[in-house]
Amino acid sequence: MQKKMTISSIKQRKGDRPLVMITAYDALFAKLFEASADMILVGDSLNMSFAGKSDTLSATLDQMIYHTNAVCKGAPGSFVVCDMPFGSYVTKEIALANAIRVFQETPADCIKIEGGADKAGIVEYLTSNGIAVCGHIGLLPQSVRSEGGYKVKGKTEIERVSLLEDAKAIEAAGAFCMVIEGTKADVAKEVAEAVSIPVIGIGAGHEVDGQVLVFSDMLGLFEEFTPKFVKKYMDGATLVRDAVSQYAKEVEARTFPSEEHTY
Repeated sequence: MQKKMTISSIKQRKGDRPLVMITAYDALFAKLFEASADMILVGDSLNMSFAGKSDTLSATLDQMIYHTNAVCKGAPGSFVVCDMPFGSYVTKEIALANAIRVFQETPADCIKIEGGADKAGIVEYLTSNGIAVCGHIGLLPQSVRSEGGYKVKGKTEIERVSLLEDAKAIEAAGAFCMVIEGTKADVAKEVAEAVSIPVIGIGAGHEVDGQVLVFSDMLGLFEEFTPKFVKKYMDGATLVRDAVSQYAKEVEARTFPSEEHTY
């Protein structure tokens, strides 16, 4: 088992070897990912790939705590990030109360909050009260309804300047790293160079400080749609479907269980 990352060792990777982050929602997959991933994100993306919802917005804090505990149980040697779900950090007081719940009820190493300069005050309040925070700028999945869809960021000069301001504000507020999502690669590179903390990309090119993918996307298990930035490293859905089909055929033919699998 590799040595567990810390906030200090994560920050030291800035400008060095890229950080590897992947999502997980249960102990089974977390255990499989532990050896390869520097960080495991318990993302509110579970609301889509795990619960079958159309977006992340209905994920609750209780759900995030449940899944975070499962991931921490499966991968005790991993640095685990818990996504704060929609509505759980609308004010600094509400954010702190909910973040304290995460820290008291799970072994999570930090929380993640979506938003830039507009959320800097909340991030600062959390970090000043002992909560480790990973930021999240660029495309914000929790804003999908207010923005009318998932829209790539950094296409205009105004967006470029805004992203730079967001990153600097989140860093100044005390975040130790941040995710940048769905952003033009050249702008994401500029953002990463503008701050001294690691910037982990998802759909933001390779010239940042690390990458994160949703595991069910990159393993080919989630079939509803595939974002452009996702590389499928296996056709998991077909493999699973074929295996279950073979099991069904053997049950119907009474060839399973065989002598080998019978007491």
